[in-house]
Amino acid sequence: MSHEVVQTKLSILPDFNDTGLVVAVFIVPLTVQWWSVWYPGAEPGGGGYIAQRMLAAKNETHATGATLLFNVAHYALRPWPWILVALASIVVFPTLESLQAAFPHIDSSVVKHDLAYPAMMTLLPGGLRGLVLASLMAAYMSTLSTLLNLGSSYIVNDFYHRFVRGDASEKELVFVGRIVILLTMILGSIMGLWLNNAVQVFHIILQIGAGTGLLFILQWFWWRINAFSEITAMVVSFAVAVYFEFFCSTDVADWKRLVSGICVTTAAWMLATFLTRPTEEATLRRFHRLIRPGGPGWRAVHERAEADGDTIDCSGETWSVPVGILCMITGCFAVYSALFATGYWIYGNYVPAVVLTCVAAACVVLLFRTWRIVTDRKSG
Repeated sequence: MSHEVVQTKLSILPDFNDTGLVVAVFIVPLTVQWWSVWYPGAEPGGGGYIAQRMLAAKNETHATGATLLFNVAHYALRPWPWILVALASIVVFPTLESLQAAFPHIDSSVVKHDLAYPAMMTLLPGGLRGLVLASLMAAYMSTLSTLLNLGSSYIVNDFYHRFVRGDASEKELVFVGRIVILLTMILGSIMGLWLNNAVQVFHIILQIGAGTGLLFILQWFWWRINAFSEITAMVVSFAVAVYFEFFCSTDVADWKRLVSGICVTTAAWMLATFLTRPTEEATLRRFHRLIRPGGPGWRAVHERAEADGDTIDCSGETWSVPVGILCMITGCFAVYSALFATGYWIYGNYVPAVVLTCVAAACVVLLFRTWRIVTDRKSG
């Protein structure tokens, strides 16, 4: 940490004199991106990645605890081994030229900044190198299997079984699922040949999900969201992503593309929502009985059901979403306080490390207290 080059890279916050950097990595993620952009594994409004794990848990309490543990491990602990390796690589391989000199057999077109991590792996002794390689392979296979199975389930269950072959047997559905997985792998491999680096993939995924996040959140709070809203959001966001990636000038900053995509997609699905018919009343009432969304956004459905004599019994259960939102905010403060506290402990900056550790601990205590209120309301 004492190396002069590393010292310039230790700030946890961006350089506020660099307006473009501050907007791209601090202001936009903090104010816009978290609620407006769908991203695998961190979907606003809930998503398939986390749902797969939660549905495999013993009960709701176990699922909630496991999700909290995952977020602490994923956001507060996992980044630091990467960061430490990156900081060390600045000393060992300070320039791209030094990387090329260390690996002369590698084509110069491949020698870029993301080569630093595998380059650092070559410095490990044989046993540890094999362990790291095995862990990377396991992580890759875990992600790949999740993506392929999740995508296949969407196509088979939500499209093929629903609109193409409603009377298809389980054997047929499994067979179609395997075909879809195979085709998805082929298409993904072809697309991979067009891409230059991992950052490009990251930007494409964010751009495709730009503007869909708010829709996925609002569907739990507003009865008017329908299937046409979601279809419009997905189609428009994908079209906007293709435009920015292949037809737009490269001079346009990534954060400007993201915000533009959010505005265009949000306007499109909002327009589609008001121009199309609402979801069938019977479906809305079944959803209301099953999920108990509550709140002002679903009051109209409840009142129409009451007027028709179709009572939706919500007695014995208080709407817990406001307290749940408080839990979400508290959990975010706990996780990110732990993230920064870990960094300050590693950097040897003990005053902010102690302060943030105390903040994280206080947030955890508050989180468990408020979550108990949520569970009591559900059971009461």
